[in-house]
Amino acid sequence: MTELDDTDHSILRMLQRDARASMTAIADAVHVSRAGAHARIKRLTDAGIITGYTVRTDPVLLGHHASAYVTLAIEQATWQDVRDRLQAIPEVEHMALVGGDFDVILLVRARDARDLRRIVLEDIQAIPSIRSTRTTLIFEDFSRN
Repeated sequence: MTELDDTDHSILRMLQRDARASMTAIADAVHVSRAGAHARIKRLTDAGIITGYTVRTDPVLLGHHASAYVTLAIEQATWQDVRDRLQAIPEVEHMALVGGDFDVILLVRARDARDLRRIVLEDIQAIPSIRSTRTTLIFEDFSRN
């Protein structure tokens, strides 16, 4: 396991805010050489701590005017099949297997309320091993970064 120091954490926070930050900007911000910043990022990547770089988007500007968290109760032995079938639904943005009152939680982005209804009732609930669903509408999104 890779031990992280304060400089590593600072680099990670900076990359989480802006994955396109230049190596020079990162090095200056955390007070190390450019080569030192590069070596630390390579070590963090090689250790699997940094798993990739991504772009955050505004769902409304992308045409997704209805978003919801959908929780599922499933037949436990069928998790892999349920996961694979949910991954095939393009509107499912995020999925997690969880413990508690339900088994799976999804973040679903849809064009509008009618599209969201179709996704939940026709796509998600059509999976045979899903016992029940509960949909919670998102009125406004907030991102930490």
